[in-house]
Amino acid sequence: MTISGCGYHTAGHATRIPASVRTIAVPVFVNQTQTYRIEQILTRDVVREFLARTHYQIANDAGQSADAVLKGTVVSAQAAPLTYDAQTGRISSAVVTVSMKVSLVDHSGHTFFENQNYTFRQQYQVSREVTSFFEEETPALQRMSQDFARTLVGDILEAF
Repeated sequence: MTISGCGYHTAGHATRIPASVRTIAVPVFVNQTQTYRIEQILTRDVVREFLARTHYQIANDAGQSADAVLKGTVVSAQAAPLTYDAQTGRISSAVVTVSMKVSLVDHSGHTFFENQNYTFRQQYQVSREVTSFFEEETPALQRMSQDFARTLVGDILEAF
């Protein structure tokens, strides 16, 4: 049994992005966790979502050519057992939980959007093969990242 995209987040605050904002820089998010490359996965999916759903030009650095900068920090990332196989006692499913801080600001420091407490979860099945145990976390992280990107861009566009 896999739960598809259980994204939880608390309300942030936002204002409408002014029409003068045409280019948004999305530098690679900061990773404060031990989870390898999670910041790259999350940044990539946010950029893809912006490109698919908006008219904004997306830059990867926060130079002066960008009208606003989306800053993100991965605060925590962890996997925890969820269910166990009654016969073997081994983990049969787990849940990955990621918490993020995100803000969209202009060069003068005006904040258009901020949420200091995004938390997203994704359940995944654990293989009986010990060698593939760690490989299965990646698809769960990718699904969670896509859910996060959809939610974040939606929140920004709707001035959540």
